Amino acid sequence: MLPTGRQPGGSPFHVAVQLHRLGQATQLISRVGDDELGAGLLSALEQQGLNSYLIQRSQTHLTGVVKVTLGAGPRVYKIVEPVAWDYLQHTDELRACVAEARMLVYGSLAARSTTTRETLYRLLQVVPFKVFDVNLRPPHYSRTVVKYLLRQADLVKLSQQELVEIMSWHGQPSTEFTALPWLAAHFNLQAVCLTKGTAGATLWHDNQLISLPGQCEKAEEPLGSSNAFLAALLAHWGSASPTECLRSALAANAVSLFLTPEPLPLPLASAS
Repeated sequence: MLPTGRQPGGSPFHVAVQLHRLGQATQLISRVGDDELGAGLLSALEQQGLNSYLIQRSQTHLTGVVKVTLGAGPRVYKIVEPVAWDYLQHTDELRACVAEARMLVYGSLAARSTTTRETLYRLLQVVPFKVFDVNLRPPHYSRTVVKYLLRQADLVKLSQQELVEIMSWHGQPSTEFTALPWLAAHFNLQAVCLTKGTAGATLWHDNQLISLPGQCEKAEEPLGSSNAFLAALLAHWGSASPTECLRSALAANAVSLFLTPEPLPLPLASAS
C-alpha cells in the first residue's frame, strides 16, 4: 500500500517476475486469502506470465498487506500480521517442485510465523542451491532464526545495514573486506553479496572479493531495485562468471526494472 496507490508486492513476487522476464522458469510459492485482494494478486501474477500453481488459498486468513511510508528518512514498512502467507502449508506437490528446482530463493520475513517457518525449513532440506535474501524487517525476525537461515544458505545477499547488524551479533567488525570472508567461513557459504545501493556492490566468491561501482546516478536507490538486482545476479549464476553476474545485477539496479503494473482495481476497504 504505497502513497501513490496499491501495487502487487512482496520481494518474492518481484524477484519471481524479474527472473521470468529474464527467461528463467520460475514458480512463486505463497498463500493468499480467499478475498478480493487475493484474487487481484493471482490475476496480477498471471498477467506477468507466471502461473499460480504453488499459490495456496486460505479460507481463514486475509491476504497480506504492507503499508509503506516514504519520506526524507528511511522507508517505513508496516507489515500486517497474521495474514495468509503466515500459514503456508507443506505439501507433497510443493516439496516435489522444490526438489526439482535449480535453486530456492527465500527471505527472513517468511520465517516470522511458526507454520511458514517450519514449511521453509523442510523445503530447504531438498533443494540443491539455496539463496538467502536477508531482508530484515523489524520486528519480524530473531537472531536465532536468521542465523539458522544463514547456515542453510549457499548464497547470501544483504545490505550494508544488515551486514552491520549481523556482524554485531558476533562481535565482529563490519568492514566488507573482512566481514564477507568471515561470514562465508563461519556459515559455510559459497558466496556473499553485499549491496550498497547506488554505490555499487561487493561479491565474495571462491576466495575472491569482487567490488564494482554503481551504475545509477540517482542519489537514492529506486524502490524495488534490489529485487531487480537479485534476479539479474541469479539469472545466469553458474553459467556466467561471478563478475559478469554482478555486472548484470548492477545494470538492472541502475535502470530499476521494478515492476510497475496498473493499480489493483479493488476498494481500499477490502484490505482492512
